[in-house]
Amino acid sequence: MLEYIKGIITENTPTYVVVEAGNLGYLINIPLSTFSRLQNCSGEIKLWLHQVIREDAWTLYGFFTTRERELFRLLIGVSGVGPGTASLILSSLSPAELELTISSGDHSRLKGVKGIGAKTAQRIIVDLKDKIKPSEETLLLSGDAILPASNSEVYEEALAALTVLGYPRPACQKALRRIFDADPAIKVEAAIKQAFTMM
Repeated sequence: MLEYIKGIITENTPTYVVVEAGNLGYLINIPLSTFSRLQNCSGEIKLWLHQVIREDAWTLYGFFTTRERELFRLLIGVSGVGPGTASLILSSLSPAELELTISSGDHSRLKGVKGIGAKTAQRIIVDLKDKIKPSEETLLLSGDAILPASNSEVYEEALAALTVLGYPRPACQKALRRIFDADPAIKVEAAIKQAFTMM
C-alpha cells in the first residue's frame, strides 16, 4: 500500500495532478481543497495517498493533509459512497465544514452536494456521527453562522468557481460568508463578482 508521494507537479488541474517522482509520472485524483492548497506550493510537494485497486484500474487519490485522507476513508466506508462521490464531497465542503455538518446532523447541507440524495446524506450522518471527532477548527466554525440550506448550493458553486480560479479556499469562504450574510438571495455570478473586490 502506498502511503505518500514526494515529487514535482508537472500537471495541475482541479480534479487531478501529475506528480513526477523517480522518473515516473503518477496521475493522482484530488479534491478541490487539495487543488487550492497546491496553488501556493512550488518545488517538491508531498501528497498523502489512498490507492483503489479494481480489476480494470488502479487509481490513486491524493490529499494535502492526513485529515482530508482520513475523512475520505471514512466516507468510502459508508455503503453507497464510492471514491468519486467522497472526493466530490471533499471538493464541496472543507474538512471542518464536513465534520460540523456530520456532527450536527445537517442532512440538507450534504444534499446540497451534487449527486448526494436524501438517503445517502442520512446514511453518511448515521454511519459517521460517532466516528468523527470535531477538530479545533470545526469547533471555531460552529460558532460562525452556517448558511441556510437554500443558500448552500449557490454558495458551494461560487466557492468552487473561485478556488478553481486559484484563490485560497479560506479567503473565499470568509468573503462569501460576508456576502451571503448581507444578501441571502444573491445569485452565483453576483457573489463571485463581489468576492473579487474583497480579495
